[in-house]
Amino acid sequence: MKPAALLAIALALLAAFAPAARAHDNQPAYLLLRQTGPETYDAMWKLPATTGVRPPLEVVLPDACTPNGPRASGILADSYVDRWSFRCPGGLEGRRIQIEGLKPGGLDVLVRIETLDGATRTLRIKPAEPWADILGPPTWFQAAQSYLVLGIEHILGGLDHLLFVLGLLFIVRNRSMLFKTVTSFTIAHSITLAIATLGYAYPPVATLNALIALSILFLGPEIIRVGRGETSLTIRHPWIVAFAFGLIHGFGFASGLIDLGIPRAEIPLALVTFNVGVEIGQLGFIALFLALGLSFRVLRFQPRSWLRFLPGYIVGSLGAAWTIGRLVVLIG
Repeated sequence: MKPAALLAIALALLAAFAPAARAHDNQPAYLLLRQTGPETYDAMWKLPATTGVRPPLEVVLPDACTPNGPRASGILADSYVDRWSFRCPGGLEGRRIQIEGLKPGGLDVLVRIETLDGATRTLRIKPAEPWADILGPPTWFQAAQSYLVLGIEHILGGLDHLLFVLGLLFIVRNRSMLFKTVTSFTIAHSITLAIATLGYAYPPVATLNALIALSILFLGPEIIRVGRGETSLTIRHPWIVAFAFGLIHGFGFASGLIDLGIPRAEIPLALVTFNVGVEIGQLGFIALFLALGLSFRVLRFQPRSWLRFLPGYIVGSLGAAWTIGRLVVLIG
């Protein structure tokens, strides 16, 4: 793509993204309800801790349900966790669970219910309808749809992942190399997504976040080199960098699934459909980028020559800021 079109896209997209200094702020809350007897359940309520402030959300069980004791609360590296048990005469079947405090544009809530017979069901509660009716086990299609949507929202809500992809697009020179680069990134993150979701390996969250930020910082100077007409291994073979850092970003994608506690029997379905959702979101973002580039070529947009370096400085600056901030968290 021509530098003029790339620059215009950078100004449009990065100006929109730059004010947001955090990534993955839209990680859903998670409610696990595990049946322990005909009328008794254990509950685990997890809220993301990305902002440093506990989200003001509360679980509202059916009126007939009563707690068996006090809640046990704790704080993990990336979440607030409450655990308690309760009794619900007649069970939860046919009843409604509500979430207080959901606001438009805020968090979604994933609800997972495990019954005595080993059946599981996953429900999604959105701010527009802050409740879920427990009507019976979901169909295979409903479960797949839930994981697919989660994958799309995970990639589109991950500013650091999108910024890395955007940085690669500023370096790629032609369509064949674009295909090779995107394919390489897809293969790499699919590998580590599977490894993490299956439980074979997963790096510490603080280390992972620092490495993802470092991958974005790495691309900043390379974009500047493209603007100067210089070359490097990254510019000649961006698919190599896409694969190497894609392995790291795959572990980041896996964070959207790992916290759900998916049963092993459901992991293949969740892994495939979640990954497809990630790809749909990623390809949609790339398609938007290419469409904007085409529109600016048609309009014959000609920016000032010095502006061609701005995308590299913006990507590099955001990467540097995130790297420093996350290294502070890692060291601390």
